[in-house]
Amino acid sequence: VCEICTDVDGVYTTDPGVCSNARKSKCISYEEMLELSSQGAKVLQIRSVELAMKHRMPLHVRSSFSKEEGTIVTDEEHLLEKVIVAGVAADKNTVKLTVRALPDHPGVVASVFEPLAEASISVDMIIQNVSKAGHTDLTFTVSREDADRAEEVAKELVASVNAEGVVRDDAVAKVSIVGVGMRNHAGTAARMFRLLADNSINIQAISTSEIKTSCLIGADHADRAVKVLHDGFALGEPAT
Repeated sequence: VCEICTDVDGVYTTDPGVCSNARKSKCISYEEMLELSSQGAKVLQIRSVELAMKHRMPLHVRSSFSKEEGTIVTDEEHLLEKVIVAGVAADKNTVKLTVRALPDHPGVVASVFEPLAEASISVDMIIQNVSKAGHTDLTFTVSREDADRAEEVAKELVASVNAEGVVRDDAVAKVSIVGVGMRNHAGTAARMFRLLADNSINIQAISTSEIKTSCLIGADHADRAVKVLHDGFALGEPAT
């Protein structure tokens, strides 16, 4: 086991600074830790989890200031219980860009994202609206660090592809639920959407993987959304 001593005493179901009832997890899978780290959790660097996963080296995340047991990060097959949702994370380091009235024909979308790739700009969520009168809006998100460059690249493309313009929105955040149990449990995403809707939190975009569902929302709702989802999936209750 590789021990990683940090300023926190383990991996929690969400940020304790946002949810006072956040619970420390005894054990979590590599995949869950990778997803949580990439979605805004700041306990471990993504690269450290990737290396541990590659070499099948369990990690023990614990406090530098206490002998208390922390959280074990290990293979999914070693988990005693595969919970449906293991954690909730919020990423406020995101910006939404929309290319307006993009001509809707083959190759245009590639012409937008190829220059972004050449500029080493990673794109997260992507949404293409339904075509209307031969034109469509293309929306995507990037990190705040890449936002200025991404906006410049997109604006340079507007004239060459005969688009209307680029709209930038900095007031967004991404909230995610993560859990290996989501692979085999239907209705988790629907429950997430209902919890947000019942609390008047509008969803602007959605992305999913086998063990993660993410929603783009207004930045001013981020902390409240985390609390709503954390309580809605009963993550503050003691594990049974």
